[in-house]
Amino acid sequence: MREMGVSVNSVTMLGLVPVFSEPGYISVGMCFHCCCVKLGLNLDFSVANCLVTMYVKCGAIEFGRNLFDEMPKKGLITWNAMISGYAQNGLAADVLELYRKMETAGVCPDAVTFVGVLSSCANLGAVSVGHEVEQRIESSRLGLNPFLNNALINMYARCGNLVKARAIFDGMPVKSVVSWTAIIGGYGMHGYGEIAVELFDEMIKSGIRPDGAAFVSVLCACSHAGLTEKGLEYFSEMKMKHRLQPGPEHYSCVVDLLGRAGRLNEALELIKSMQVKPDGAVWGALLGACKIHRNVEMAELAFERVIEFEPTNIGYYVLLSNIYSEADNLEGVLKVRVMMRERKLKKDPGFSYVEYKGRVHLFLAGDRSHPQKKEIYRMVDELEALVKKLAGCKDNEERRNKEALLGMGVHSEKLAIVFGLLNSEPGTEIVVIKNLRMCEDCHLFFKGVSKIVTRQLVVRDATRFHHFRDGHCSCKDYCTKIDFILKLRNLLEACGVPVQLGGCKCNNMCSNAVWIPENETGSRERADDQPAID
Repeated sequence: MREMGVSVNSVTMLGLVPVFSEPGYISVGMCFHCCCVKLGLNLDFSVANCLVTMYVKCGAIEFGRNLFDEMPKKGLITWNAMISGYAQNGLAADVLELYRKMETAGVCPDAVTFVGVLSSCANLGAVSVGHEVEQRIESSRLGLNPFLNNALINMYARCGNLVKARAIFDGMPVKSVVSWTAIIGGYGMHGYGEIAVELFDEMIKSGIRPDGAAFVSVLCACSHAGLTEKGLEYFSEMKMKHRLQPGPEHYSCVVDLLGRAGRLNEALELIKSMQVKPDGAVWGALLGACKIHRNVEMAELAFERVIEFEPTNIGYYVLLSNIYSEADNLEGVLKVRVMMRERKLKKDPGFSYVEYKGRVHLFLAGDRSHPQKKEIYRMVDELEALVKKLAGCKDNEERRNKEALLGMGVHSEKLAIVFGLLNSEPGTEIVVIKNLRMCEDCHLFFKGVSKIVTRQLVVRDATRFHHFRDGHCSCKDYCTKIDFILKLRNLLEACGVPVQLGGCKCNNMCSNAVWIPENETGSRERADDQPAID
């Protein structure tokens, strides 16, 4: 075209620039941006919008934001391009900041804007902003928009309000596979695997054909609820009945499913038999299972594989270090630390936050920067004393002193929940969002506090939701009971008593899971004759 002397205009660029909206083509896209500047086409409103969209889709958010800020005129499409770009790149806080600026500028949002904002509210747990957006949707007469309803279901489920999510789902006149997937994933995330399974079966009966995302949701739900056989059944049906080829995301769910049930060898064999190349998530799921069941040898294998895909993911290094630590393998712990130092990797700080009156209050471990720090720490000490008395535990000053020396102090979720207790009305539910997985000590603390203050406390950690009420947790204390059972097994084996896992059909997710010593003939004693472990 250039060789023939045909002039280039804005229409030409509007046809060319979108072609390079992939990360691998960012350099070519930048060349066309330079061409637009030379020809003066960057001043064209539509071309500028197109360039912003190209940058954010390529993941070059800073370039896109710089161009966005330089634009003298910004329309709804411009704002939507930037908001969607932030949302798709996981920059939820930037989405909400930009949304506020958009409102200040007097630009009226549309359905595209609301979808991006709601997804960010879901990531942050910003339920008050999400509720505000829902009211805007209703006032804008967009309440019947299925995309917005799906986004609302996801937002409320991930912010801890499953009742509201279900109400929106039930009120939808037409439900797509996306709608079903959102509510199934919500129940699974909260640990209600049985309800998630019922909804999945109901979806199929209604004539909706499940897609890959729907199977990811139901497989995750089965994993969190310990429904191992049901999950394996769905995985088989996915291939045989629905003719869907499982991807790495489905295999990682099944590896997690088998791993949680202690079937590590089966999980490893499944990975070896995969028809697609296993990715970091698959090997990461196996590594996580090795942590639960303290299988050091398999953990080392999984770690070697996972860092081939994600060499800078600090979480896997920390996981292996913890596995070595629990096995009293100090040499292994030092090896991991050296590896992290050589690769200049630092552990992400643990933080938690709680929303109060539309403002997010963030806490780090040992944080003393909050204006209410004196009241918070005083109440933490009082509640810890009450919880220890309630649980019949001895005051473990040695552990607290060790944490203080290591710079850990009081874990962030304890500070966040106490702030919520100090500032909310009696009887109201408190929701805390945490970036890392909840530890056993904090889990026990929250159970005790929920009984003392007679409130429901909700924590969303890196893996799932925990609903604490009257001294119990919705996760059924899976990790803590597995930890206790493993300690009992090690004790029995140290005394020369051969043991194997048995007891309950729930795959050791409940208190009926027991270690049953073998008799002299090698057969197991009847599980009914063994005491349950509480």
